[in-house]
Amino acid sequence: MHIAILTFDGFNELDSFIALGILNRVKKPGWRVTLAAPTPSVTSMNGVTVQIASSLQEACAAEAVIAGSGMRTREVAADAAVMSALRLDPSRQLIGAQCSGTLLLAKLGLLGSVPACTDLTTKPWVQEAGVQVLEQPFFARGNVATAGGCLSSTYLAAWLIARAEGVDTAAAAIHYVAPVGEKDEWVARTLRNIAPYLPTSAAAADLALT
Repeated sequence: MHIAILTFDGFNELDSFIALGILNRVKKPGWRVTLAAPTPSVTSMNGVTVQIASSLQEACAAEAVIAGSGMRTREVAADAAVMSALRLDPSRQLIGAQCSGTLLLAKLGLLGSVPACTDLTTKPWVQEAGVQVLEQPFFARGNVATAGGCLSSTYLAAWLIARAEGVDTAAAAIHYVAPVGEKDEWVARTLRNIAPYLPTSAAAADLALT
C-alpha cells in the first residue's frame, strides 16, 4: 500500500506533515507513505525544505493519493505540464485533497458534480471551477474525499486508514496522536466526521486495488 502526498513548493506544513505522521502510525509490511513532487526537493510556505521520496509518476501508480495544499497551488493548477502528469483514477485509487488541494482535484475533473470541502481562501476558486463548497470539515463520495482547514487533515488521514485497514486501525492512529486527557474525545469526533462516508458493509470496505 503506497500512499503519496502531493507536495509542491510553498506547501503548508500542517497539511502534508500531519497526514504523513498519522498515516505512518500504521505499522504494516508494505505500508509506505511518501511525499511526492515534480522536483527532488520542495520548500514550504515557512521555509522548510524537504527531500522528496516519490515522483509524480510514482504517485499516479500509488494505491492512494492526497493532494496537499500550499500558497502556490493556483500556480500548480495552471501548470499544464504538472497537471497533465497527474493521471489519477478514483476507480483504482483512494484520492483525497486538503484545502487548496481540492482545487487541483476540481481542475483535474475528479469532482464533477460532487460537493467538496476546502479552506476559506480557496473556496471562491473552487466555486469558480464549478464545484459546490460545503461548510464542513470533511466530505467523501466513493473513493474521493476532501477536507477543509489545516487540522482537518486528521479526518482525511483517518478516512484513508479506515478505508484501507479498517475503522479500528484508524481509531488507534488518532488515539496515538491525540492530546493526553482528550484522546477518547478526539477519536469519537474523528469517527463521527468520517463514519457517514465509509462503506456500509465489510465486503465493500475490502478494497480491490491493484
